[in-house]
Amino acid sequence: MIISCANEKGGTGKTSTTALISWELSNMGYKVLMVDCDPQANLTDLMIKTKSHENSSITIDPSLFALLINGKDLNDGIINIKNGLDLIPAAADMNLFSRWVDKQDIDEKAKVSYLKNSLSNISSKFDFVFLDVSPTMSLTNDNVFMCCDWIIVMLQTQQRALLGAKSFLSYLQTNLIDEFGAKVDVAGILPVLTKGQSIIDNAVLKQAVEEFGEDNIFENVITAMERVKRYDLTGITESSRSVWDKATHSTYTAVATELISRLEAE
Repeated sequence: MIISCANEKGGTGKTSTTALISWELSNMGYKVLMVDCDPQANLTDLMIKTKSHENSSITIDPSLFALLINGKDLNDGIINIKNGLDLIPAAADMNLFSRWVDKQDIDEKAKVSYLKNSLSNISSKFDFVFLDVSPTMSLTNDNVFMCCDWIIVMLQTQQRALLGAKSFLSYLQTNLIDEFGAKVDVAGILPVLTKGQSIIDNAVLKQAVEEFGEDNIFENVITAMERVKRYDLTGITESSRSVWDKATHSTYTAVATELISRLEAE
């Protein structure tokens, strides 16, 4: 299964969610690959910090973009993070991907499918492949979504995020599914509560249910957690002595478990 957590609005927790769902799935025994397709490389940074807990030094060479433009096997870029969890890292050069693909002498379908074709020889080795993206509509992100079997739409409980989710789904349908025959579907709308069941949170959730249908909203939600913000500085930790680590991983394990249930029901 190739999956992306996405919304055209930034700040919805997509990178943290990508990292932590991947982490929990690997803890459950699945083989998981994360591919950082975001030029900001926040997922790569988080995983480098996480890997450094082992006193391991990671060199980003080659980056995803370097592999793609040189026609290299993506296997050559895999970095193992922990048992069952691997990463293909990004660097700032990923900013050039859209421009580079657009200059290739290939048709539009091939341009939006370039990453999919490159990923085809590696995805079968994993149970899950998660592609992290920037919060923009671009040729790079079109390539990501063309790869995907499923999208998890990140819905921060703010009005702008709800509008962003609606716009994003319309974009997928019109520009990728209708025009290029993308096979991507929506696994669900995952709420990210900004205040934790505040009046605004509940109002936006109610609107989301009315807009998308209750069955399409994840039952498990993510609340704003200081521990997740701390991971951005320290890398992911999983201490049995830390109640905050336990609470954080419990939340994302529940989301990962529900994701599996949703995919199995399709």
